[in-house]
Amino acid sequence: MPERNGDCESAVRQGIVTMRRRSVVLEFRRYRRAASDPRLDTASRTPARLVAAAARLSNPGQRPVAERYGGAQIATAETSCLPTLLQFWTVTESSPPATGGPSTRIVSIQRWSIALLVAGGALNYVDRATLSVANKLIQDDLGIPVAKMGLLLSAFLWAYAFAQLPVGGLIDRFGPRRMLGLGLFSWSIAQAAGGLVTGFGVFIAARAALGIGEAPLFPGGARVVRDWFGIRERGFATGLCQSASSLGNFIAVPLLTFLMLRLNWRWMFLIVGAAGVALAAVWWSVHRDPSEVTLTPEEVRYLTEGDENATARRPSFAEWRRLFAHRTTWGMIAGFFGTIYTLWLYTGWLPFYLEHERHMSVARVGMVAAIPYFFGCVGAVTGGWLCDLLTRRGWAPIAGRKLLVSSALFGISACTAGTVFARENSTALAFISVSLFLIYIAASAAWATVPIAAPSQYTASLGSMQNFGGYLGGALAPTVTGLIVARTGGFSQALMLSAGLSLVSAVAYLVLVRQPIQADQSGGDACA
Repeated sequence: MPERNGDCESAVRQGIVTMRRRSVVLEFRRYRRAASDPRLDTASRTPARLVAAAARLSNPGQRPVAERYGGAQIATAETSCLPTLLQFWTVTESSPPATGGPSTRIVSIQRWSIALLVAGGALNYVDRATLSVANKLIQDDLGIPVAKMGLLLSAFLWAYAFAQLPVGGLIDRFGPRRMLGLGLFSWSIAQAAGGLVTGFGVFIAARAALGIGEAPLFPGGARVVRDWFGIRERGFATGLCQSASSLGNFIAVPLLTFLMLRLNWRWMFLIVGAAGVALAAVWWSVHRDPSEVTLTPEEVRYLTEGDENATARRPSFAEWRRLFAHRTTWGMIAGFFGTIYTLWLYTGWLPFYLEHERHMSVARVGMVAAIPYFFGCVGAVTGGWLCDLLTRRGWAPIAGRKLLVSSALFGISACTAGTVFARENSTALAFISVSLFLIYIAASAAWATVPIAAPSQYTASLGSMQNFGGYLGGALAPTVTGLIVARTGGFSQALMLSAGLSLVSAVAYLVLVRQPIQADQSGGDACA
């Protein structure tokens, strides 16, 4: 008999084929209750009744049927294995993380982490927008021509892009608490220094320091989501984090315009820098990494259940380097290149575009330029929500995210081209708003792919590689746009170039992103 039970257990574990979740869960809960009901006699609780139920749920011609629900393997194997099946279901359903969600402590950590990441991300984009909002005043005050202004806008982005590669590995090794706290403090000092500059060269140095300081934020946020959220909740949590960037841009234009007109552009830089120093102190005081918290077995189970890439192994440089051998990595880099190129065309030049191309006043631009970023904020949350929705509907997590990223990039291409041909300001603004909505859907889905596609000890590393590709595009966008505007006197060619890049990125994402990178894979062919 023990040998037979061992065979049953093996059959239950190995004979797994996908079934519809809801019907299976409801049926087996019903039969679990019947089997443990003391009011029923033994004959009424025999496995024969369960056999009949399993037969009704089984697919025709298939003896083994199962679905992974929570941490449980719900299965019907050989009919004589049903007692073992019932034992599996009873044990796993009583586990709080599998059916009841995270503990109260985990929920508190999740809320504080997301709140601080959103605050940091919003401030991050307010910092970035200061130069764009004060573009014309800084040109006049420091005597910087349009072409050089494009270089100044790009100084931040080049530093930010190349800082991504080392910073991801540092986050995975030392944890997001240390790296995000240090980054937030250092970028805020650099931001304040921008208000004290007197020349073009010093300003470039301050913007480069800002880029290096901001580099840990989004890879660190991806690691925080991986550390503190179960796999079914990571999409929406990532969407909330991504909404911070559009929220920052949404509040940045009117807020910074107010500070700039009420005080001057230098005080605008100083005030925003001081706010960042204060937030850095709050992050360090409140946030904790999992290694700094003693977790219960139930909390560990909630955080790792269903995560096939979860591992406690420490990262190594050799394995970090091998991430570049995978097609999935290059697909993520290519897709994010097109997404961030278009984002930074608007982030760097939208106020100037509305003044120069659409002939709006500075005060009107201060209000109108915030509208697309409101739609971006909605898009970021929507993108994260859609990731989790597709997963709940039975899509493989990476397939659902791939659909969202590629579809959004196709839409971005169409809307950016539409902006060129829009005659009315309202029509152009509508196209830009839809573009920002789709950009942030793509960004949320791309960042939600990171905790799914990467082994757990390389979550920030893969995120930083993706961000590196994105901000190569982001660094090129202001410079290329500035050169095109200086040569042609308008934005039409710059917008059409961006539309073409989004189209190419969509195709690359569809072709290259296939499946998650497993921790034990050592070459690109393994994940092709």
